[in-house]
Amino acid sequence: MGPATSRTTQVILGAMRLPGCLLLLSSLANAAPLVLEGELPVMGPDFVMIPFEVPAATVELSVTHPNLQPENILDYGVFDPAGFRGWGGGNSEPAVVGAEASSRSYLPGALTAGTWSVLIGKAKVISAPARYRLEIDLRTTPLLPAQSTRAPWGPARLSDEARWYQGDFHVHSLESGDAQPTMDAVATFAASRGLDFVEFSEHNTTSQLGFLHDVQGRHPNVLLLPGVEFTTYAGHANGIGATSYVDHRLGYGEVTLDSALAQFATQDVVFSLNHPLLDLGQSCIGCAWKHRIPREQMKAVEIATGGWDKTGVIFTKQTIAWWERFSAQGLHFAPVGGSDDHSGGQGTGAFDSPIGSPTTVVFANGLEASAIVAGVRAGHTVVKLQGPTDPMVDLRVGAAMVGDDVEVSEADLEITVIDGVGAKLVLFRDGAEYRTADVTSTPFEFKEPLTEGGRYRAEAQLDGQPRTVTNNLWVTVVPKKSGCSTGDGLALLSVLAFFLRYRAT
Repeated sequence: MGPATSRTTQVILGAMRLPGCLLLLSSLANAAPLVLEGELPVMGPDFVMIPFEVPAATVELSVTHPNLQPENILDYGVFDPAGFRGWGGGNSEPAVVGAEASSRSYLPGALTAGTWSVLIGKAKVISAPARYRLEIDLRTTPLLPAQSTRAPWGPARLSDEARWYQGDFHVHSLESGDAQPTMDAVATFAASRGLDFVEFSEHNTTSQLGFLHDVQGRHPNVLLLPGVEFTTYAGHANGIGATSYVDHRLGYGEVTLDSALAQFATQDVVFSLNHPLLDLGQSCIGCAWKHRIPREQMKAVEIATGGWDKTGVIFTKQTIAWWERFSAQGLHFAPVGGSDDHSGGQGTGAFDSPIGSPTTVVFANGLEASAIVAGVRAGHTVVKLQGPTDPMVDLRVGAAMVGDDVEVSEADLEITVIDGVGAKLVLFRDGAEYRTADVTSTPFEFKEPLTEGGRYRAEAQLDGQPRTVTNNLWVTVVPKKSGCSTGDGLALLSVLAFFLRYRAT
């Protein structure tokens, strides 16, 4: 029992642990709630677990957490004896966990008797110590109707074609506590913009997975990707393709960034940083990445969060330069983009960007979650900074494309620009401008003989500003082999030796 538990709480919990009280609590489960009140410790970890007992025969519980201090922000989640049951973050409504249904952000399933916990996160504490009040109802009769549409997630494959697919890797539905749209609304809007895929990157929960099969069936033209926004108070990251919860309680017990990365490593996931430089203080808690950069485990970085018209000059350009500095160190982080949409494309705020702004284009061997993840892991990505109608830029050396390492002795660097008439094509070598060309047709073809190695990438620019950014392509130019083979050299030596012997006679 932690120091955050009040004396009143201790008395209640102690009574609940007495066998003779379990029947009484069960009979009252649908009547008076269990009330736990206390103060969170000022020092120590950002997360505190408040335990409570769940008796046998409980089929549903709810946790109401009124806001006692409006100046403070507390986040909430629920853990059962085996582990994670949901994270609502700043959800204002009660958290409901039931055997056959749960409220948004939470996972249904059997309610094991034993010690459960409410997880409280100290997102922002202005008035310390922060006070909490938990009103917990333990029910033997559920209030929520069974959610028959929930089903275990399984991969859908919408196409077998190997080509470029475009989508959005950073979108929230109502399964995130700070978002409103249904998953159907997200899928409908994504399809209306011509996207091939959209990732449901909910905050620290996998509750969306149970609905993906049902929603996917109504939207056969846009792939619904699993994922998670790994949200901490010192940075947000994207587990692209994640299908299992990763413990985000950094600093609690033995939970660390390394332990979280190890959990991601057990899944078919690309670990990417979201809006790593977006430091808005208390206006966006933890949005800027303040943890160490996980160079070994990280495979991508969100170079654009929101469309160019909203965040380009003040944020995207700086993030592209930041990404390039890592590229100069030999780190192959694939560039991706995400709208961070929380409104199903209907947001009207000054910085709201609809789903697909920006758009990430991925070369994949089919339209399936594993194929999209593999494409990002390989670095086969291009980011359209404003949206799906921006120019497409395809940079290659022979069969090699962006993200690849290639050795050549004699080859051309070839760039194809689609829908870019009026733009300027800018080719970069090792981060510096190398060649430029005006795009005058579609498709527009550019070819440059390779005479020196380096890392090459391309941009389509409009009005002097980047609009489409490719990943780097790493090129090593090796000396061209001599025209004489080893056998030819030996034959030449034999002729020379014969000639010398002849002269000697």
